Amino acid sequence: MDEETRNKIEETVLEILKNSNMDETTEFKIRKSASDKLGMDLSDPTRKKLVRGIVETYLTEQQAKAEEEAEEEEEEDGGRKPGEKEYDDEGGLIVCRLSDKRRVTLSEFRGKTLVSMREYYKKDGKELPTAKGKLLYCFDERPKYASVNYLLWQSMCAGISLTAEQWASFYKNVPGIEKAIKKMESR
Repeated sequence: MDEETRNKIEETVLEILKNSNMDETTEFKIRKSASDKLGMDLSDPTRKKLVRGIVETYLTEQQAKAEEEAEEEEEEDGGRKPGEKEYDDEGGLIVCRLSDKRRVTLSEFRGKTLVSMREYYKKDGKELPTAKGKLLYCFDERPKYASVNYLLWQSMCAGISLTAEQWASFYKNVPGIEKAIKKMESR
């Protein structure tokens, strides 16, 4: 196979890989798409082997990038491993960080579970709460967990404004918040 054909196949396969859902695609689908796009048969054993090599190299590179990003994320999170619980200086469980300064926490006070969304500032190496924030829910004789709508209504009533990114982070973490509340309440 000449170098020009090899390069065309590689470019096409890489383009298809970059635009594919890696959870759903297969090597066969990639090869078939490239074959259709190039107008040449790629089922020949030599070309099949070339496509397989390109796919494997691409996947290896993507895996390496994902691992590198996970390591960088872990460093940013102060060395915390994914799934490891994080607690604030007062012992409250940090359920999610909405930004560098905002977070949603769960804590207990006099036997009651509290959910709060607050802003924090750093002083003498400690993160301390500002006056900006709100206790979103206090669990005593009420239902065992808060609904998403109730938490959102409470945050709006508290005058807490969220950016689109913070909103997405909060919304994504609501199931985790509810799970943590249930776990805390069941103790």
